[in-house]
Amino acid sequence: MRFRIGLLLGAGIGYVAGTRAGRERYEQLKRAGAKARQHPAVAQLNEQAGAVVDLARNTVARGLEEGSKGMRRMADRPTGS
Repeated sequence: MRFRIGLLLGAGIGYVAGTRAGRERYEQLKRAGAKARQHPAVAQLNEQAGAVVDLARNTVARGLEEGSKGMRRMADRPTGS
């Protein structure tokens, strides 16, 4: 969902920048963005963000697995009627 929002936001900003400033300015902004993405600090930040996402994904997966095991244990208990 976040990816979709980011994609739509980026496309919208690109469209507005391109239509308001003209093609030449749009190309200039595009080159500046590409140059910024190649900067070592941005690359490092991108790697750190990826590591945080992986950690969060693993944490959620473990939590879901533990919750599932707990639900199975509860379902396997005999009812005390």
